[in-house]
Amino acid sequence: MTNKLIRDGQVAVLYSPEHGAGWTTWNQEYPDLLFDPSIVEWLEQGELDKISTYMTLKYPDVYVGGFGNLTIGWVPVGTKFRIAEYDGAEYIETVDSINWITA
Repeated sequence: MTNKLIRDGQVAVLYSPEHGAGWTTWNQEYPDLLFDPSIVEWLEQGELDKISTYMTLKYPDVYVGGFGNLTIGWVPVGTKFRIAEYDGAEYIETVDSINWITA
């Protein structure tokens, strides 16, 4: 089970919203990167050196191109969502935000 940081009924989600390399979409074989509570806390505190060291030790094979633009999004607990991307720019897309078409 993936560890998640939850505050006030919201789950912290890590993604990279700038064009270039994605954080989650470029590392789909490492689903823990989406929620890793240690990374969230260090990002909030601006302790990027700790994240860099941690990544080297815990995720040595991960591509970290999206690290420079890493952002925390907050999604309500239990909400179905995905990280979508266009040209490397990731964004959070919830089921409710998609304009579904019925045949």
